[in-house]
Amino acid sequence: MQVNFGVLGPVAAWDEAGDALTLKGPRHRAVLARLLIARRRVVPVSRLVEDLWAEPPAEAVGAIRTFVAGLRRALEPDRPRRAPSRLLVTEGPGYALRPAQDEVDAWRFEHSVNAVAELPPSQVVDRLTAALRSWRGPAYADFEGEPWTRGEGSRLTELRLHAVERRAEAQIALGTAAEAVPDLDAHIAEHPWREDAWHLLVLALYRSGRQTDALSVVRRARRMLSEHLGVDPGPRLRRLEADILQQADHLDPGPGGSAAQVWAQAAAAYESTVSSRARTRLESTAGLMRTLAVTGGGGLEAARRHRVAAVAAAEQLGDPELTARVIGVYDVPAIWTRSDDPDQARWLVGAAERTLHRLPAEQHQAGRGRLLATIAVESRGTLPTEPAAPGAGARAFQAARQAEHIARRLGDASLLAFALNGVFMQSFHRAGLAGRRDAIGTEVVSLSALNDLTTYEVLGHLIRLQSRCALSDLSGADRHAAAADALAERYELPLVSVFTTWYRALRTAMTQPLPAAEAAYQDAAVCLDGAGMPGLQRGLLPLALLSLCVRHDTPIRMADRHDWGPYEPWVRPLLLVSEGWDEGAREALRGIPSPPRDLLFEALWCFVAKAAVAVGDQAVIQRAYSQLEPASSELAGAGSGLISLGPVSGHLAVLAAVLGRR
Repeated sequence: MQVNFGVLGPVAAWDEAGDALTLKGPRHRAVLARLLIARRRVVPVSRLVEDLWAEPPAEAVGAIRTFVAGLRRALEPDRPRRAPSRLLVTEGPGYALRPAQDEVDAWRFEHSVNAVAELPPSQVVDRLTAALRSWRGPAYADFEGEPWTRGEGSRLTELRLHAVERRAEAQIALGTAAEAVPDLDAHIAEHPWREDAWHLLVLALYRSGRQTDALSVVRRARRMLSEHLGVDPGPRLRRLEADILQQADHLDPGPGGSAAQVWAQAAAAYESTVSSRARTRLESTAGLMRTLAVTGGGGLEAARRHRVAAVAAAEQLGDPELTARVIGVYDVPAIWTRSDDPDQARWLVGAAERTLHRLPAEQHQAGRGRLLATIAVESRGTLPTEPAAPGAGARAFQAARQAEHIARRLGDASLLAFALNGVFMQSFHRAGLAGRRDAIGTEVVSLSALNDLTTYEVLGHLIRLQSRCALSDLSGADRHAAAADALAERYELPLVSVFTTWYRALRTAMTQPLPAAEAAYQDAAVCLDGAGMPGLQRGLLPLALLSLCVRHDTPIRMADRHDWGPYEPWVRPLLLVSEGWDEGAREALRGIPSPPRDLLFEALWCFVAKAAVAVGDQAVIQRAYSQLEPASSELAGAGSGLISLGPVSGHLAVLAAVLGRR
């Protein structure tokens, strides 16, 4: 049973259905609160005794054990008698509570506040509003006066105050300053010593057209600070007052600041100038969608949707040259080998093929190159699985090579970067090609840096991050993760952090004990929410946790309630083996298709191989050995930059032993 814990208010716990668990008396809740404050670390029994009693009774240690036993019954009611607890564990001299990162409201809140640092204002407002709703009262409200809650309670309270102010700042930046005023007013009434809050309230009032009220608040702040603290307002608040009196232009640049004002003016000029020019509008729309796609979340989803509409509209006009430009301008780098929307990808490939057929054969070479690169990139994950029909999948591979040839002949750097992205997407025809992909990434980084192709420079670093992982070079992967993050921060590319965060979780999984690895993956999974990449998101977290079980050779406890997404056919046999249903596993292995030839090809074969060994399926063992052998020098799955099942050579050794090979 999954248990969620609440400390942002009275200490509480809820089951999966959201029903409150009965935690008995205040001492039981005190033990629970003390263990939650420890954040998964062990708290010695002696420390629990000191914290719970000013003058401990003689039977204090026994009482602690009774409280722990009661908590275990409440938190894990279905646990068999004498079975060890998986949540409230005994370890060394004391106890530790081991919930997942997203199962404690304070931990979720802290992650949400830290995660908005690089987000645009609209996402900051949405995420912080949702996060602030989790507060039901003061942190650890039942034990607010206890010495052992003081530090953590103060820290969480400060974090909440910061979140309120950060949200107000984002609202002001969005041009919705009036919405920030009521919350800021209440915030200041509760915490009158926070000068940043006074500054935000004054600015919000002024931006709402309430200049007189803004100046009145400045006077109120001055009086309060003088009477109670004997100090004057700080320089920021004094400068703001002077600027209001002078009605300084920079105080009211319009919604979203000066950049938003420039955008609004340019949009108005565009609207009035090209309102009836359908062809120009379609090309402009496609260009905007390219920019929108790298913003992540709803932006990526909207970009995909509007891109298809723009291509369809261009085709309806019957102008193949225009359609080629509308398709080709969307050269958004792609690093993940599974499509977010396979049906849409197939439609775009068809549109590109139709447009290629209609373009004059010897003209528009750059346009033809972009159409070919589009075919190669959008055909990701479609390489044939075994057994492959003669020539199957050759079209996308051929398109990638043709696009590369055209780009090199024309000396077109941006087209070459796009074409190499297609070559990368078609470089999975067998296992063990991390070295080849590393060479592609090296050229993409060099080419992009020389030609200011920022998004492709990021792509090159991510390709190299993946390939260095596969080749066991974590220091090299670290360098490319840092380079990608630096570019993403400088050029506002939020999706990059999804891949670098997951890489760091993988690094933890490869170098740290199992509990740290599990926690790292749980934390990494949070950044997938709202990223707009279902092709990456579905099934990834349970797959990562399963990989840890395999690497550490620990019992597999993966409930059916997990969404395994597209990976289900290749993990199902192993899950059945873990449940003791060997016959079901044999049935699932019978005729099992080869996994898609993509970044997780080797990892999925290793899952299948482990199940096949467990039930003695010689035919599948032979297939797995043949498919994995070319990758004998790589780490299974690490080429994804997300998960790993350890060296492929180790899996091959097990398979070879079963097959009777040396």
